[in-house]
Amino acid sequence: MKLPFKSKSAKPRPFLNEAGLYNYGVMSLSRQMRSEADLRRLMKARVEPGERGEAVLAAVLVRLHDHGYLDDAVFAETYARLRQQNEKLGVRRVRQDLQQKGVGSELIAETLEARYGATNEEALAREHLERKRLRKPENEKETARIMRRLVAAGFSPGVIYKILRQWDVPDEALAALDNLDEEPREEE
Repeated sequence: MKLPFKSKSAKPRPFLNEAGLYNYGVMSLSRQMRSEADLRRLMKARVEPGERGEAVLAAVLVRLHDHGYLDDAVFAETYARLRQQNEKLGVRRVRQDLQQKGVGSELIAETLEARYGATNEEALAREHLERKRLRKPENEKETARIMRRLVAAGFSPGVIYKILRQWDVPDEALAALDNLDEEPREEE
């Protein structure tokens, strides 16, 4: 017999004052690097709504900036570097992820130019395939799967087609990819 799920507490959390919110921000940043917009979203739920809560939130964000705990430029560069070196992701995917995390578009453009400017996208895509242990496709279904995986990883269609052509994937299979209906996506 399964017991029903019980929540920890039925009481709502009390709103935090400036010192409590600062500690909450430092603890959040110690667990995971975050952009200012991401941290603002988290902390906004912990302050009282309205003008007073916004003032406390703004003061805490300024303090975190002043102490060097919060810097979107450092966050964006570190995030892009880790995604490129460790996960072998393409520039499109990293741009999309940084946008979702609330980093400004000018900062994203500068960061990606510095990080991916001299990168060979084809070589990075091949490293991604190797990291994911994806091999030469044997049929159209496998070809479509590999193409979807590379698109999701942020590589351009030109690079993807180039890799597939070098694998001697028949032109019929490549042509069929252009006409594919949306198939269910696999989990990465």
